[in-house]
Amino acid sequence: MSSLYLSNYDELVDLIAKTIKDVVDKRQCPGKEQGYDIPVGVSVRHLHITDEVLHMLYGEDYQLTKLKDLEQPGEFAAHETVTLVGPRMKSIQNVRILGPTRSFTQVELSKTDGILLGLDLPIKVSGDIKGSLPITLVGPKGSVYLREGAIRAARHIHITPEIAKKINVRDKQVVNVQIPGEAGIIFNNVIIRVNEKYKLEFHIDTDEGNAADVGDNTFCKILK
Repeated sequence: MSSLYLSNYDELVDLIAKTIKDVVDKRQCPGKEQGYDIPVGVSVRHLHITDEVLHMLYGEDYQLTKLKDLEQPGEFAAHETVTLVGPRMKSIQNVRILGPTRSFTQVELSKTDGILLGLDLPIKVSGDIKGSLPITLVGPKGSVYLREGAIRAARHIHITPEIAKKINVRDKQVVNVQIPGEAGIIFNNVIIRVNEKYKLEFHIDTDEGNAADVGDNTFCKILK
């Protein structure tokens, strides 16, 4: 029998913690060694907002305050939230604003959110709000009725040009993506989005994440 000598208690604790993490990671990331190497991120309901709309909701010259950084470089979750109100006067409270502010206001929801609000949400690529649905935003200093802006965000992968070239995909290409595991799923119609500022990540909404049993350390792969 081989022996292992540890010089102190802290080393033993570190070894046990590492062993447990390795086991958990393998359970959460089944098949990673078989090419499941793209991290999966689940986007909860949120909105992007213009300075103009922010000022109408929170007051003149108001600025977003950072709560925490997000995975994509330069993006953050703000402390500020709004209440969403649909056409049936149903509402969802505490929907977080993501910063920094943008040139358009867009509310990203899941299908379940849409059902609650009475909205048959169209699936749209982020930024393409033409033909999307109206929704009302309520903040502490005012409310805004958007004639368009409520969507279900199309599934997409953020990827750098270097990695895109390595795995032979291009911007706006549509691919299929597989998430392994007991509740594994193959997602069709996933859009590749290439930008040098991106960090590699597959984005899905909460309905899709729950269906695939996505955890904090879930990985997927593009099917060729």
